[in-house]
Amino acid sequence: QVHLVESGGGLVQAGGSLRLSCAASVTSFKLRAMAWFRQAPGREREFVAAIAWGGGTTQYGDSVKGRFTISRDNVKNTVTLQMNSLKPEDTAIYSCAAAPVATMVRLYEINDYDVWGQGTQVTVSS
Repeated sequence: QVHLVESGGGLVQAGGSLRLSCAASVTSFKLRAMAWFRQAPGREREFVAAIAWGGGTTQYGDSVKGRFTISRDNVKNTVTLQMNSLKPEDTAIYSCAAAPVATMVRLYEINDYDVWGQGTQVTVSS
């Protein structure tokens, strides 16, 4: 069975921090690129951050650069998104995604990921 489970969402004031985690039950986790996307009400799903399966390459959406950090633990099969200096516009449902095994993908491209979690709500109050 292949699935992703996100945790760590919640309500935080602007300027605060949250740490999201994604627990992955997927085959060959260390050989999959992993990413976070988010979707705010009435808006399309947006790329947030991704980390390549080699672990050495990361990519961030323009709106979160310098504030968010993605990391992975290939022993625990987890991906973490550290979010600092949060803004009200960061409010969204954040979803974790896994790419196919040992596949070179466009890290920012939603269609290159084939396993998705249910998402966790992040709300930033002003």
